Amino acid sequence: MQTGQGVLRVVHTFEAGSTLPLSLGYETYGELRPERDNAILVCHYYTGTMHAAGAYPEDGLTGWWDPLIGDGKSIDTRKFFVVCMNAPANVQVKDPRIIASGPETEPDFPTVDLKDITRLQFQLMQKLGISRWHAVLGPSYGAMQTLMWGALYPQHLQRLGVIAGSPQAGIALRHFFTPVLKHLARTEEGLHEALRLITFCGLGSDGMEVQFDQVDVDAYISGRKHFASLKHILSVGETVSRYDIFKHCPLDRITRNWLEQGIRVLSVNILGDQFFPSRPMKVFAGHMQEAGVNHQHLEIECQLGHLGCVYETEKFERAIRELLD
Repeated sequence: MQTGQGVLRVVHTFEAGSTLPLSLGYETYGELRPERDNAILVCHYYTGTMHAAGAYPEDGLTGWWDPLIGDGKSIDTRKFFVVCMNAPANVQVKDPRIIASGPETEPDFPTVDLKDITRLQFQLMQKLGISRWHAVLGPSYGAMQTLMWGALYPQHLQRLGVIAGSPQAGIALRHFFTPVLKHLARTEEGLHEALRLITFCGLGSDGMEVQFDQVDVDAYISGRKHFASLKHILSVGETVSRYDIFKHCPLDRITRNWLEQGIRVLSVNILGDQFFPSRPMKVFAGHMQEAGVNHQHLEIECQLGHLGCVYETEKFERAIRELLD
């Protein structure tokens, strides 16, 4: 698999009003055809990074969606040119390989809107000379970005893959996760406890039993602290809690745009997901199907709860392959 790396350097005016220079790293997999019509944007999850596939030679760290992306895999890099960019305030910014501007280095860094991220990805698309994505897809926080692409730039994509997401931040995110995260951040072990909360909500009680049956929970969390930034965790948490694609484009216009552009959509939700309950996306998909949009919706069970969208990709890899064909 051919791989590459780069950095998007831009001066960006945020939805909040501030204008700042930004540097955001990205990775690519596969080769862009001369027609530039085989590009796929993959958007990372809350604590994910630009490293979506392949392995780093220095330590063998594999990309978080490596089972899906590569030669002969569901996102086949013999056919497609795959791009993944760090979102601003990337949680793992203390890893020297992860280039991502944020409050860790910029004290006046504003609250990031999902629209900011999509606009920055659009600038990367332009830098790469791509006019239309073959598909945009991603899990969790990446699913939010994917839906925002569908709301803002429907004329610049052909397919959407929304894995463990929703059109809006739900009750659990707005009224439980974010308030508790902010409270824990003020404690003496703020980073440790914030990562504990993210781990529990991501896995659920069943997933915790599976993941930590023979692994010490606190040792695992301590290992994650080396590269994580509490400031960035809080920044992304605020972004997530304010997420609502309908603020930027009403449902009827999204529906009309997807019909006019002939966009194909796959949405996958995980039963028992503590971040994104299945009902809101199921209702959204039902509306799209009734309107005539080519929208396939699946509900799956995962041992690892919400994090099945990253670690149990075999549950939906066939659906992704079919979406991209």
